[in-house]
Amino acid sequence: MTAGGAAGTASPGALEEPSERVGRGWTAALSLANGAIWVGWYGPLQILLAQQSERFAPGAGLSKEALLAWVTGAGAVVSLVANPLFGAVSDRTVSRYGRRTPWIVAGAAGGALSLLLLGAAGTVWVLFLGWCLVQLTLNAAFAAVTAAVPDRVPRWQRGAVGGWLGAAQILGVVGGTGLATAAGGVGAGYAACAVFTLVGVAPYVLRHPDLRLAEADRPAWSWRGFAAGFRLSPRAHPDLAWAWLTRFLINLGNALVLLYLFYYLRDRLHHPDPESGVLVLTAVNGVTLLATVVAGGAWSDRTGRRKPFVLWSGVLMAAATGLLAGWPTWTGALVAAALLGIGFGVFTSVDFALMTDVLPAALDRGKDLGVVNIANSLPQVAAPALAAPLVNHLGGYRTLFLVAAGIGLLGAVLVRRIRAVD
Repeated sequence: MTAGGAAGTASPGALEEPSERVGRGWTAALSLANGAIWVGWYGPLQILLAQQSERFAPGAGLSKEALLAWVTGAGAVVSLVANPLFGAVSDRTVSRYGRRTPWIVAGAAGGALSLLLLGAAGTVWVLFLGWCLVQLTLNAAFAAVTAAVPDRVPRWQRGAVGGWLGAAQILGVVGGTGLATAAGGVGAGYAACAVFTLVGVAPYVLRHPDLRLAEADRPAWSWRGFAAGFRLSPRAHPDLAWAWLTRFLINLGNALVLLYLFYYLRDRLHHPDPESGVLVLTAVNGVTLLATVVAGGAWSDRTGRRKPFVLWSGVLMAAATGLLAGWPTWTGALVAAALLGIGFGVFTSVDFALMTDVLPAALDRGKDLGVVNIANSLPQVAAPALAAPLVNHLGGYRTLFLVAAGIGLLGAVLVRRIRAVD
């Protein structure tokens, strides 16, 4: 069964392990949809939320760092619930449009509306509400997009496809940052991100029909059974548990670096234009990431190995983060951004392939990947809680970056505990 199969294709194809190569058109369309979702996330995260937090902080009685931490932390809590929840719901969705497509459409549309609400925020509470809605809706789309990969892509091609998704992710980060910077204001920045998010999912939704789940294959419904399904026992699935912990720690180290990047440039390096500085560092990071993300995934596919790529990419990222602590200059920041891009490019594609290789069951791919994706969103909760006291009370940015490097290095080493893959 090909990835471009006709609409109406039902089980058992939806639950089979895929064996046929997906085409370039399918990969490009899914990658664009993935990148569009990241535009919706990172336009706000890199620029717009920081600007709004600075504006609202005096009235809220908080520092700008603290307010930004609270807002992003609240959104991340929503993300923790939304991603596995919508993944599980999509697993059980029976519709003429398949399991994943309805949630990609609904999530992108809801995300666009939520971004527009956020752009019109006039109070701190609307800021909180808007960002939580953005996380809720875009995570519905993201859960469906990521689940499409183990649904349709054979194991021996997942490193390369994961690489293209990773490339789209960083282009989404750069594009969101660029749109937020170039649009000419907070409201216009949010509107630009909203339009791109909605339009970017259209090629995949319109041109590539999804596999349908047969009614007979959908599990009988019960609240208890549905809730129990979210518990993945580390004892029963130790490889998935170690893979999850590796991803969580490396992403936490990366999140600690990114969270206060705008303030680091302005307050520690005294950069004359921190907004443009963030854009430049994001672009440098993006160029080096793009140079390695697809190649790293394809190389992993050819060798049939995953763990060495994850290990050494994590070590490189930890070294680059330590460089920020020991060389606090604009030049040091540029070098660190380049090295982080190289490491994160390889990690992004190969770790995604590794995760899909250790999923327990075809029926629960969306839910299980949603639980896996908590390792992406939970660092957004933990990073503000760790970063604010480190910066404000425990040594400043040097301490922050040293802690981030240590956490990332630990994550890289723990990948060796996974036994089921080379």
